[in-house]
Amino acid sequence: MNNNDIFKKLRVALQLRDDQIVEIFELVDFRISKGEIGNFFRNEDHPKYVDCGDQVLRNFLNALVIHLRGTKENPKNPMDVIKSHKDNQPQTERSEKNIYEPKKPYTKTGNKSAFKPKTGDKKTFKPKTESSSTDKKNTGKPKFSEKKPAKQNPVEKFKFSQGKPKK
Repeated sequence: MNNNDIFKKLRVALQLRDDQIVEIFELVDFRISKGEIGNFFRNEDHPKYVDCGDQVLRNFLNALVIHLRGTKENPKNPMDVIKSHKDNQPQTERSEKNIYEPKKPYTKTGNKSAFKPKTGDKKTFKPKTESSSTDKKNTGKPKFSEKKPAKQNPVEKFKFSQGKPKK
């Protein structure tokens, strides 16, 4: 078991996110980015995998002790800190708010209200009569029953003489 495995197991056991690990490292004045931390947790055959050095693991363990126990001046209860990690976890489960509901399809209704202009009666709106709306129902979509005439291939217009001139 190498340092990366130990680091992974601590991260999973304490349910720490990368940004929380960065904050823990800052307790011992050790600067590291979330991307560098992510490289420690990759598979060994990944091109961006980085071995976790002894100094990195040592600094993490020292910072973790300060994070969980607190300082002499300001002691903390480690179990309370661990419980706060669980409370701060982002919700990965779908709540009722996030459940996808398909929208109702648009349906045209015959009851349309007349358009009323905002200022004055310069133009009057004439709604379509029922007879004109029943003659043509244009929904903006092409009808599949109406077939366009098949385009004739331009090559079919020419007659090939197969190299023999006509007399």
